[in-house]
Amino acid sequence: MVKTHLFSAFSTATLTSRLLLLTLVFSFFILVSFVFDFGESITIKFRFLLLAKRNRFQFRVGLKKMAPGGGAFREDVDSIPKATNYDIAIVKAEKSSSSVKPKIGLSEKHGISSMNGVHELLQCPVCGSSMYPPIHQCPNGHTLCANCKVRVHNSCPTCRFDLGDIRCLALERVAESLELPCQYQGLGCHDIFPYYSKLKHEQNCRFRPYSCPYAGSECSITGDIPTLEAHLKDEHKVDMHDGCTFNHRYVKSNPHEVENATWMLTVFNCYGKQFCLHFEAFQIGMAPVYMAFLRFMGEDSEARKYSYALEVGAYGRKLTWQGVPRSIRDSHKKVRDSQDGLIIPRALALFFSGGDGQELKLRVTGRIWKEL
Repeated sequence: MVKTHLFSAFSTATLTSRLLLLTLVFSFFILVSFVFDFGESITIKFRFLLLAKRNRFQFRVGLKKMAPGGGAFREDVDSIPKATNYDIAIVKAEKSSSSVKPKIGLSEKHGISSMNGVHELLQCPVCGSSMYPPIHQCPNGHTLCANCKVRVHNSCPTCRFDLGDIRCLALERVAESLELPCQYQGLGCHDIFPYYSKLKHEQNCRFRPYSCPYAGSECSITGDIPTLEAHLKDEHKVDMHDGCTFNHRYVKSNPHEVENATWMLTVFNCYGKQFCLHFEAFQIGMAPVYMAFLRFMGEDSEARKYSYALEVGAYGRKLTWQGVPRSIRDSHKKVRDSQDGLIIPRALALFFSGGDGQELKLRVTGRIWKEL
């Protein structure tokens, strides 16, 4: 009987111990699951903050939109706070956690993955150019630039609603916060500019391409100086000369035909730079004249470092001109119309030519020098 009671007591204690052990094991797994879930939550939060820091796109937009009926509302979008220094252990936990799936960042969720995405929003859907105030929008929110608003006759090209006079103040204010690289970054300009200053800079950027200096045709080729030099030689068959002095003879069989077109263009390689000598016939008012002038293939600041002189004459008479070459940034027409060069009235040119005036024969000499 005693043995039976002892065995029964031992069995009851063993069962209790097992139940207690199972309870402890179950509690341990619950604790581990809670810690894992908590760690996963922390990792996700800090992954989101790190992504926000990586994008570095923070702005505060005050959106004020006037509906056609006159109603108004304002919505403030707060920027995501910058992420600061994080605990190393949390960063390691993020790297070691393989169960956390990649999350879509806030910017990607709203369709703006980068600054380039925002810049695309500021491009006019009609002409493709960057939009500057006033930026117009239709009642449905479609935007376009002021120039295209006139071109589309005040009708939205997307939904065909009347545009009215609604301004997209949201985009205008977002543009104020942007800083973008110059569009000629690939050509050597590495400066960054506020959005509204970028256009003004690009109009005068020294890295912007040059236009073809040949004025005998409406040539649309642009490029750097070596590209244009090869283009003039290969496409326009322009004479290329080395040296800083020149002596050219110009002959025209019928000097009474005056056309507003280039008659002759010659390129000189002097001091390692290229200079374009133009000689042409045109009219000043009703008076037919011939004109010779020099242009510098480079910036105006470089052109001012040089001077040149031209001379034409015969029979003991001569005309001379001394000046500074103009940059090819100034169009051929602009230089010609400013009369910045040696101008020879046709009557005097025919006198220099001799004979019966039926053929023009002029010899133009000159030189280029560098100012000290």
